[in-house]
Amino acid sequence: MIVRELPHLDNDEVARYSRHLLLPEVGMEGQRRLKAASVLCVGAGGLGSPLTLYLAAAGIGRLGIVDFDVVDESNLQRQIVHGTSFLGRSKLESARARLLDLNPNIQVDTYEGALTSANALRIIESYDLVADGTDNFPTRYLVNDACVLLDKPNIYGSIFRFEGQASVFNYEGGPCYRCLYEEPPPPGLVPSCAEAGVLGILPGLIGVIQATEAVKIVLGKGTSLSGRLLLYDALDMGFRELRLRRNPACAICGDSPTVTELVDYQQFCGVPGRGDHEADADSGADPGFASLTVSEIKNKLDAGWDPFILDVRKPHEADIVRLDFDALIPQEDLGKRLQELPRDREILVHCKMGGRSAKAAMVLVAADFDGVHNMVGGINAWAQQIDPNLPTY
Repeated sequence: MIVRELPHLDNDEVARYSRHLLLPEVGMEGQRRLKAASVLCVGAGGLGSPLTLYLAAAGIGRLGIVDFDVVDESNLQRQIVHGTSFLGRSKLESARARLLDLNPNIQVDTYEGALTSANALRIIESYDLVADGTDNFPTRYLVNDACVLLDKPNIYGSIFRFEGQASVFNYEGGPCYRCLYEEPPPPGLVPSCAEAGVLGILPGLIGVIQATEAVKIVLGKGTSLSGRLLLYDALDMGFRELRLRRNPACAICGDSPTVTELVDYQQFCGVPGRGDHEADADSGADPGFASLTVSEIKNKLDAGWDPFILDVRKPHEADIVRLDFDALIPQEDLGKRLQELPRDREILVHCKMGGRSAKAAMVLVAADFDGVHNMVGGINAWAQQIDPNLPTY
């Protein structure tokens, strides 16, 4: 429970929070605790939207939000803090306007840019607790390590397709994120929401669970998710729970920690530091295939180039938007279907954004195919730069 001098509630606030005040577990003192508290939300996207909305509505006195993105049309299916009128504008600007409209009694501080090893400790230090609404492993490890070093509770949530997870890390002697995931998965193993998709309602539920845990911690009531990983399956409408224990050998919260300062988390997770979520699957060395922009491909096709065109998306994606292709083979199935591809023609591989096609191109090169080409930026880039009549998704 967070203890400090508690602020006063005026008559308007008493009216606003009356349903809280009727709960003996909250009451006047609890609501004043909420007003005195500060929560930093890392990310103003799918998880950050319901999280910040409900914390603002609950009367958390100071909300901080870290984000570097702008509102895109594809966000609006799940990122409910934003609206159509803010398309193309800063997510921080959008979120701040919505939260203050919901509750003008709170303070909303925004931090434009990515959370990094250089700024994380400075930003997080002044908050009581942190809610992790990120979608990538480098930032999750960064948030975890910063919270451990500063002794701040870390309210964790993650989503994937129809499944979600939630927990509370580094709280009351409980485990941290590294106790659960000692090492990050290999780069590219877990696809992003932009690649795999996500049920729009899912982050709403997980984000609300995160907000609930934050309120409980501030009030000092109930049993937190510390030491428990809550798993949710939307398709089966089922919850499961795994018990977690602090790892005495954990690199940062263990008995003899080896991580005593923030590190390069892009390098730790093996991710190229280019800031995108679906970069070409190379490492700086010659990958053995050619990477062509959509403009270069258009010029070559206009000049008579006739490659075998391989689409490595899933079949249902071809129903959304398609370019001409000679074969549609999902990237994960390619290794078992190489016999369907010609060895006497050059091959052009494409997907949605260029990540899966780059991985597929590497599979072809490893199988001794010659003349392999990857479309950088994928079909979305073709729609944006070559044929604006095509939709993006």
